[in-house]
Amino acid sequence: MTLRALVFDFDGLILDTELPQYLTVKAEFEAHGVDLPMDQWLDIIGRVDHDHWLDWLERVAPEPIEREVVHARRLAKHHELVWANEVLPGVIEVLDQADDLGVPAAVASSSHRPWVDGHLERLGLLPRFALTVTREDVERAKPWPDLYLAALGRLGVDPIGAVAIEDSHNGCRAAKDAGMVCVVVPNELTRQQDLAHADLVVASLLEVDLAEVATLLP
Repeated sequence: MTLRALVFDFDGLILDTELPQYLTVKAEFEAHGVDLPMDQWLDIIGRVDHDHWLDWLERVAPEPIEREVVHARRLAKHHELVWANEVLPGVIEVLDQADDLGVPAAVASSSHRPWVDGHLERLGLLPRFALTVTREDVERAKPWPDLYLAALGRLGVDPIGAVAIEDSHNGCRAAKDAGMVCVVVPNELTRQQDLAHADLVVASLLEVDLAEVATLLP
């Protein structure tokens, strides 16, 4: 089977947003005298069907919280950390391989479009993708397969000819449920997740050879 499309996740794969998210939420929990259990946090990475962390904090904090103040403070720190980050290793190299092979690349992300497209533009990567599909474009984001199916539908590519590149258990679940081969590049947090359902797990995108990945297609 010839590789016909490559679909990237965004958060934690192209840009390290996952660790800043965890660290800034953890700081707010600790400021209110409670712990943020790692196992519970790992369970929600890569999915949208969960309570907002503010609701979670409100339930466990011993005293009432000032939601707007806490949210604004955490968000400012998170954005400060993320904006200091650059594209993760191997992203550009894999995009170069896709270009050489004539394979279109897309992004399928559960985040909002201004976040995804804004950072892709900042990183100089937006023109490298044929399209981006975000949570505004589908009824159900990850872990459901809708984002991947929407991206492939717009590209006119059947799932069996496409490869997803993910960083999390739930993202990989979405890609596999869409009928795609999935390569997982876990980050500092998601390497603790169960990734047994991935077709290939690598430590870095620098290890990805698309010619070899294409051999995983049915």
